[in-house]
Amino acid sequence: MKSETLTGKTIVITGASSGVGLATAEAFAEEGCHLILAARGEAGLDAAVERCRKIGGTAVGIPTDVSDYAQVQHLLAETLARTGRVDVWVNNAGVMASGKFEEIPIDVSHQVVKTNLFGYMNCAHVVLPVFKSQQEGVLVNNVSIGGFMPAPYSSAYSATKFGIKGMMECLQGEISNEPDIHIANLYPQIQRSTGNMHSAKYSGLDFKVPPFAADPKDTAAQLLSLAKNPKKNKFPDFNSWLLKTMHDFAPNLLVNTASAGMRLLMKWKDAPSTEGNILTPSKDPHEIYGESILPVQVKSSKLALGVGLAFVAILLASKASGKD
Repeated sequence: MKSETLTGKTIVITGASSGVGLATAEAFAEEGCHLILAARGEAGLDAAVERCRKIGGTAVGIPTDVSDYAQVQHLLAETLARTGRVDVWVNNAGVMASGKFEEIPIDVSHQVVKTNLFGYMNCAHVVLPVFKSQQEGVLVNNVSIGGFMPAPYSSAYSATKFGIKGMMECLQGEISNEPDIHIANLYPQIQRSTGNMHSAKYSGLDFKVPPFAADPKDTAAQLLSLAKNPKKNKFPDFNSWLLKTMHDFAPNLLVNTASAGMRLLMKWKDAPSTEGNILTPSKDPHEIYGESILPVQVKSSKLALGVGLAFVAILLASKASGKD
């Protein structure tokens, strides 16, 4: 599919009740799409549907836990009953738990894997046969830069993102003989969204979004762009690409330094543990933006940060090239 407009197309978006998912729903609503929005919590889903209708899209919400294959089958069946087809399916639903691996309850870690990895697997498994029957369709995956580099003290989350990347690259090969069926992967960095507020925390740290975080609406615009003009893999901004490149040059240095920084912070902080939205639907706020450590940066500040990161990347590259 390559289109200047998606007006009237049927779009399924998972994890659509807050954060990047909600921003993505609004972006597709502005295109005049017919939206099928999925999330676990009905209250957040109803609010998302109302926001999209006000923008101009038609929208319905279908409560869905993507880690449950039967519920994903139901999501597809309800979609087909309404529109008879699926033009674009956006895999976005995801959760995160941070802390020492052995101190995170195993049921929480298991559910991170079920929601993130099995969720994307379940959705791909039901929609690819529809695309093949239609002989067209686009599966867009919001994967995360975590598909290339681990997130310190978030081992289960990192496992899922590496797994999603590998699974989707394999599926890209499987559909390489289908010219009008596409699987497009986006690899964004940390977002200035509510996702961090909803995450599970067993580190003693009450995280706020860092100043270099990306705007969820910018990420949503990139997901929309991939639906119109699919590419196999895409980094939505310079910082995402640069972080991946830095990790390529000096993976041990980058991961060990970040892990050491986390250990230092965990010695000073003692916030209560919380399972967040891992085992239950996300609570308020059902909004796009989350709490930031510092005031939101203007674009010139972000450019300066990017230049600074580039300088660090050059230093890491020179160190890496000097090793045996």
